[in-house]
Amino acid sequence: MASSPAVARPGSPLWKVVGASLIGTTIEWYDYFLYGTAAALVFGKVFFPASDPLTGTLLAFLTYAIGFAARPLGALVFGHFGDRVGRKRLLVVSLLLMGGSTTLIGLLPTYHQIGAAAPVLLTVLRLVQGFALGGEWGGAVLLVSEHGDARRRGFWASWPQGGAPAGNLLAAGVLSLLTTVQSDATFLSWGWRVPFLLSALLVAVGMWIRLAVDESPLFQQALAAAEARKAAGRAVEQPPLVAVLRHHWREVLVAMGARMAENISYYVMTTFVLAYAVTQVHLPKQTALNAVLIASAIQFALIPVFGALSDRVGRKPVYLAGAVGVGVWAFVFFGLVDTRSFGSLLLAVTVGLVFHSAMYAPQAAFFSEMFATRMRYSGASIGAQFASVAAGAPAPLIATALLKDYGSSTPIAVYVAVAAVITVLAVLCARETRGRDLTEADPEAGAQDRVAGAPESAAVTKTARA
Repeated sequence: MASSPAVARPGSPLWKVVGASLIGTTIEWYDYFLYGTAAALVFGKVFFPASDPLTGTLLAFLTYAIGFAARPLGALVFGHFGDRVGRKRLLVVSLLLMGGSTTLIGLLPTYHQIGAAAPVLLTVLRLVQGFALGGEWGGAVLLVSEHGDARRRGFWASWPQGGAPAGNLLAAGVLSLLTTVQSDATFLSWGWRVPFLLSALLVAVGMWIRLAVDESPLFQQALAAAEARKAAGRAVEQPPLVAVLRHHWREVLVAMGARMAENISYYVMTTFVLAYAVTQVHLPKQTALNAVLIASAIQFALIPVFGALSDRVGRKPVYLAGAVGVGVWAFVFFGLVDTRSFGSLLLAVTVGLVFHSAMYAPQAAFFSEMFATRMRYSGASIGAQFASVAAGAPAPLIATALLKDYGSSTPIAVYVAVAAVITVLAVLCARETRGRDLTEADPEAGAQDRVAGAPESAAVTKTARA
């Protein structure tokens, strides 16, 4: 006898879901950005001491970039099971993997202690971080998107996006504090380990909060409908990855293109800039960290503002403004950093992150609205994380190599501008998704509607409201 279909329960209050997603993503991004910041300031000396400073930084950024290679695999695995068994369970797993790998990095012996095995182990743990983050993003933004209503989805779904600047703020803040109270020798000896070990405590807090929220009611409804179709002997449901590639391949390509400028500009203007300011412009580490710290705090406040703006004027106009802005600002950015003034450095990073926020804030709702419920985790994650391999992964590495080869920041600005052009073209090819109904639709009918040019539903999703 076939089992009875699952019944969707009312979801947790929206504020509770938003808080759990924001805190969880903040912890995950803290772990991930902590590595990037340490790669810019410490890892070249600790794990690659035989190289000259710029080459050591290049090698450290290489291990940093390798973590991105695991993100598509995380997107595939977490997306598949997230669309099969639910968003919440996979978010708990991703948090455990990320926190465990980050804590172990804090316990790693250095190159001087165990030789080449040290950077090898560092790389393995970075791969685990990338795998976990590849599954984290999609689940966190979908859990909020599927609890909220269409009228304010851009605003509410932007809050988990705030986890990125909040995590960067936390990582830069802890490192900034340590570099202030410790000598360079002490920091290189053991001080850099403290923020990595702190991750164990943060993960415990994140687990407690995430376990307290309910599964997405929209997913529960879709799962119940799928089980009812199966019990009635109707067509067997396709694996999420197959369904995405069959019905939503255009949306996946749009998402990948939309990520190029957003991802590249962010890592150039927050991670590479630390190495550039210290090794090229010869600013103190503390000065560079403080600039990123303050700019990240400003970005955290701006993300929900741009999310709300996308609810009023649409996802595309806000996204396009950010892409154009960051492409132009790249040519101003390095000139300001080269002045060796803290105020100019702060202005450079802050304005860059303002333009980045215009892309990043509506991205959660924009990508969520592109896909049907039973393939949404897979579709959004694949589009976002596969792009990161070509965008964010090599960005600090390419920027460092361009600086090493040309001795000028102009080629780096051109690199960011080209990414901005790709993003503008991708977003122009997308349909406006503001107000789209997220309730489950027949993928076959959805595909036919897209081909025939049928108008999208303007119905408001009747899910839990704040």
